[in-house]
Amino acid sequence: MGVYVHVPFCSSRCGYCDFNTYTATELGDTVRRDTFHEVLAAEVRFAAASLGDDRRPVDTVFVGGGTPTLLGSAGLTHILDTIRQQFGLAPDAEVTTEANPDSVDERMLDELRAGGFTRMSFGMQSTSPTVLRVLDRTHTPGASLAMARAASLAGFEHVNLDLIYGTPGESDDDLRRTVADAIAAGVDHVSAYALIVEDGTPLARRVRRGELPAPDDDVMADRYAIVDALLTEAGLPWYEVSNWAPPGGECRHNLGYWHSDDWWGIGPGAHSHVAGVRWWNGKHPSTYAQRVNTGQSPEAEREILTESEQSMERVMLGLRLAEGLDVAQLPPDAAAQVPDLVERGLLDGARARAGRLVLTDRGRLLADAVIRDLTD
Repeated sequence: MGVYVHVPFCSSRCGYCDFNTYTATELGDTVRRDTFHEVLAAEVRFAAASLGDDRRPVDTVFVGGGTPTLLGSAGLTHILDTIRQQFGLAPDAEVTTEANPDSVDERMLDELRAGGFTRMSFGMQSTSPTVLRVLDRTHTPGASLAMARAASLAGFEHVNLDLIYGTPGESDDDLRRTVADAIAAGVDHVSAYALIVEDGTPLARRVRRGELPAPDDDVMADRYAIVDALLTEAGLPWYEVSNWAPPGGECRHNLGYWHSDDWWGIGPGAHSHVAGVRWWNGKHPSTYAQRVNTGQSPEAEREILTESEQSMERVMLGLRLAEGLDVAQLPPDAAAQVPDLVERGLLDGARARAGRLVLTDRGRLLADAVIRDLTD
């Protein structure tokens, strides 16, 4: 069982972001940030009561956003304490919070570690000043590296840095320096994502006006290869298409998603999945808070996954992992596509003959197409 907690606040909005997050100006007086941890804790209690005798100790907790550390160490620890009281935490539970490097300091890191958090994930994006300006990031190029080192000194068992590649104006050398800086910071996990220009964002408007070029697919493929080569050489092999870590450094919470395990999502817009049932909360923080505070479920909609849908998701998620997917999990018509995918160099032939589907380097670049071929 995992628990995801969504904190919908940011001090400013990045130009590329379309996440369910809000600045203080956007929310006005409709939601109080200083007491929002109490609303989230109330939903934790609601979740525990809903599960009743089916509740079980939580193996992983992931607090994301937004910028969770805007709740402060006391607010985050209060939420974790409520999860511990209502569900129990497994003895080796992984407890992660995301943070922007300018939203934490060494004292907060010490307090979070003392409060039970074991893993920090920092939004680094790049160490190129040009790239950070285009993305509207507020931190300085070296801030993420300094906080990553500080987190290790504070006793965090695992530290992640999130990177973005393919930003307009970024060069190959910019990316190489960014990855080298992340490696030098001594982290044991790196996530790297291709920039997506989402409709409705300030970045999309700048691209549409011709102020910035749209990301190029071929350039993105080259950049991915750079990230993969540098991290692999440094002892951080890929374990999921967009994630690299040495054995033992993998994010166990995210592995729970990719393995289709159970998790309960707390917070506005958060999604949950328990025993083949998926549901999601209303998105706006004020509506969410109002429902929770009046003892109502914040759920907006739900769906019960059919066996066919669950099978499709196992393929879609499992194939993204370096451990691959058991051929036996494919329906017969999908299994018939495997020889062609091997012939096209998208699946590892030797592993496929041994009953395991594993993407090749080329297959990772075309993972979505491989998944479509196996699920259509």
